[in-house]
Amino acid sequence: HLNQGMALVHVYMDGSVLVAHGGTEMGQGLHTKMAMVAAETLKLPLESIFISETATNTAANTSPTAASASSDLNGFAVYNACKELADRLQPYRDRMVGEPFSKIAKVAYLDRCNLTAAGHYCTPDIGFNWATNEGLLYFYFTQGVAIAEVELDTLTGSHTTLRVDIIMDVGRSLNKAIDIGQIEGAFAQGQGWSTTEEFLYFPTTGRLFTTGPGNYKIPSAMDIARDFRVELLEGADTSALKTIFSSKGVGEPPLFLGASVFFALRDAVGAKRRQEGVDAPLYMESPATPETLRMACEDQLAQMVKIPQALKDGKTPFVIRI
Repeated sequence: HLNQGMALVHVYMDGSVLVAHGGTEMGQGLHTKMAMVAAETLKLPLESIFISETATNTAANTSPTAASASSDLNGFAVYNACKELADRLQPYRDRMVGEPFSKIAKVAYLDRCNLTAAGHYCTPDIGFNWATNEGLLYFYFTQGVAIAEVELDTLTGSHTTLRVDIIMDVGRSLNKAIDIGQIEGAFAQGQGWSTTEEFLYFPTTGRLFTTGPGNYKIPSAMDIARDFRVELLEGADTSALKTIFSSKGVGEPPLFLGASVFFALRDAVGAKRRQEGVDAPLYMESPATPETLRMACEDQLAQMVKIPQALKDGKTPFVIRI
């Protein structure tokens, strides 16, 4: 039931268009994409489209802005409303070829043409029967691939991400600049999740210790790849996509690509272990913090400070000699 969206579109006599839809703009560029959908459908310049902030008195019973589906749901709802208006206005455009849209809209109003339309969209063909294991969970899939190159300081465990290459299939992008920005942001979030964002707890109380920016380390500017390259897949056949203008959702799918940094670091640790003659299996948990990376190298210094298992069990006093 959450796979539905709605929109309300008004055309004014001065040629401007006001669009209200059910998605929440939180910096991801949703309003821009919705304005572009309206402009394309009504064949108007983008400057003529205005977005009304999301409110339940204009767009009721909206679905959450989540799961990378907001452009799909609200975009098609905006399209349906604008397509209805475009069909109503087409006879006036045919009679007034070359006239500005403001004059066309005014003539349509004086002719008592309804210049308001509501649009609704529900994702087709989805539904899953868990009892029979049949059906379609998702309308489509968003694919991508990433390659990361890292430099690991085996003495301290710190690392530098030298280069990242990403290619993402987002169908026919509604806005390439926005989609590339979403990919970059999702990758950085995934990189932080797999390398720096560690949960630590107080051993006596079990209370979470890493609760603020002083302890919980999200990615910063210095964590971003020195050479960061993002491309959108071009030339793919999108004719089978029944989405708005054959686009695909892009907000969350690239997140796990950030784990490519983790796997690159794991390969770097493996190279150091082979250099040290260590052939034991490498077990490395995420996130790959400097402590985890340093101790995983298994060189002479790591062996000198490694705490014996008996000490962890509280059975044997010990002395560390360096």
